[in-house]
Amino acid sequence: MKQSRFMSMVEAATNVVVGYVLAIATQIVVFPWFGIETGLAEHMTIGLAFVGVSLARGYLLRRLFERLRGW
Repeated sequence: MKQSRFMSMVEAATNVVVGYVLAIATQIVVFPWFGIETGLAEHMTIGLAFVGVSLARGYLLRRLFERLRGW
């Protein structure tokens, strides 16, 4: 069954949200190991810097694979 463009976006957005939450949690744990001390707001801002790129990457790769599936 072919995935619609809308569902591709829903899947990509879900992937980004889950990744964002995991990234924030990881930063909170790992940053102190390297002597990087930041607050929650900074962690969230760093994570947001990558959200747009991650969303676009996930969507475009899904659409590419949907197109290649017909070959």
